[in-house]
Order: sequence, then structure tokens, then C-alpha cells
Amino acid sequence: MTKNFTEENLTEAVIERMADCPNERLRTVMESLIRHVHAFVREVELTEEEWFEGIRFLTATGQKCDDVRQEFILLSDVLGVSMLVDAVNHRFPAGATETTVFGPFFREGAPETPMWGDISGGQPGTPCYVSGTVSDTAGKPLANALIDVWHSDGKEGLYDVQVEGQPWYGRGRVRTDENGRYAFRTIQPVYYSIPADGPVGAMLGALRRHTWRPAHIHTMVQCEGHHPVTTHLFVNGDQYLEGDAVFGVKESLIVDFVPHEPGPAPDGGTSDVPFVTVNYDFALTPA
Repeated sequence: MTKNFTEENLTEAVIERMADCPNERLRTVMESLIRHVHAFVREVELTEEEWFEGIRFLTATGQKCDDVRQEFILLSDVLGVSMLVDAVNHRFPAGATETTVFGPFFREGAPETPMWGDISGGQPGTPCYVSGTVSDTAGKPLANALIDVWHSDGKEGLYDVQVEGQPWYGRGRVRTDENGRYAFRTIQPVYYSIPADGPVGAMLGALRRHTWRPAHIHTMVQCEGHHPVTTHLFVNGDQYLEGDAVFGVKESLIVDFVPHEPGPAPDGGTSDVPFVTVNYDFALTPA
């Protein structure tokens, strides 16, 4: 018998159609998605015009994606979904380094650099000397831990992947020594706007939301036998710490970029210009 689908029974009818799905997790996720989407439509009494505008927005978001830009990740970020997924998936014990959003600018294959190697790529900016340790949550130093590092430039707030034809800069990989220590040189990044020339930027404009992120250095720390940690080191005092466009700031990740006058530098050399030093100790949870 043909069933009449109504506002009251349509949700259950759609869910019933998935009864034979052999993938239990897929069925669970899709059932919850359908219930929430249908509840949203009922709650706001979505008009046909609004529904079609949403379709146009999602289409434009997909069309804005390419090999170096992921507009859907950007959309997830500004809606707080990325941070929520991150929180749900990284419920680490007290003492472990906190995680934050991965971001859209990671690039595979960054070159590995020795202790106190320079990853700035010759970009102008304030010299920045970053060092610290990697240990487990009990305080045991972790040797040969690998740290991926990436950040924006020190002037315009652009990542290398955003500049056509630009060689790599602000990007590298460093390893800890036998005592769990790491160190590298770069330049201090600056705050920047997330890409605002696409549908996500238009949406933020319509909502009267700004597009700025506080200055930060991305890190992804890995060591065999431990859960990896993807996080940021935020510049203490940055004007956008309280209003990060992607909700990524956590107090434990706000770090002093300590200013110094020209003179002896932490790597054993000498700096002819003012520079900053950063010290941060990472703690990984045993797997």
C-alpha cells in the first residue's frame, strides 16, 4: 500500500529505508543526521527559498575547493564544528598537551631540519627562536619525537601555499634529541584573516562576524607508542585571542614570545636585530 508521507511521519519513513544497511556505524550516524536535519527544518520552518539558497551556498563551497584550498574545512572551522570534533576525539588526561584545530594549510613532505635549523625560508620578520621538550604525561623525555611545524609569514599573514609560485617557508620538521629536547629558528608570525573571498567569507559578512585569527605557530607532534598531538602556540597579547574566528584558542596554548635586544642568541650565535624566544614543553599521552 502506498504510504502518505507527511510532516509528522516523514522522518521515521526515511530512517526505515536504511534498515538493511550492513554498516552499523554508518546507519547510526545517518539516522542521527536525518533526525537533526529534519528537526532543524521543522524548528525554523524553512522556506523553499531558504532551502534553495542553502543548496546554492553548499554548491559554491564545493566549487571553491582545490588542491591547496579546502572551503569545507573553513566552513567547519568557523561554525565551531572542527573544534567540537577535535574535543570529542581527544579526551586526553590532565597534563597532556591540549589539541586544537588542524587548519587548512598543512602540507605534506616538509623538509627535516637539524637542531636550531632555520625554517623561515628567508622571509622578512622578527627572528624567533623556539625550543622546549617533548615528554610523556609522567614527565619521561621522549627521544626522536617528530614535530611538524608550519605558520604564516611575519608581515602579511600568508602561508606559502597561498602565494602562487612561492617556495616553501615557515614550514619544517624537527626531531627531539636523546633528552627529548627540540629547537628551531624561524620568524614570528602575525595575526591574519582566514580566506574571505569565498562563500564562507560572504556568510561571515552577512552575520557581521570578523575573519581574523590570532598569530600562532602550528605544531603536530608524534612519537611511537603515544597519541599524536596537533595544536597551536598562540602569541600572548595578540588582539584576536578573545575572538578567534575558528574558536581554536585555549589558555594552555597561549605562550610568551619574549622580546630581546640584539646580542647573543639561544642557538649560540649572535643576532644583529631584536628577536624573540619561545619555550614550550609538549606532553604526549601513551597509546
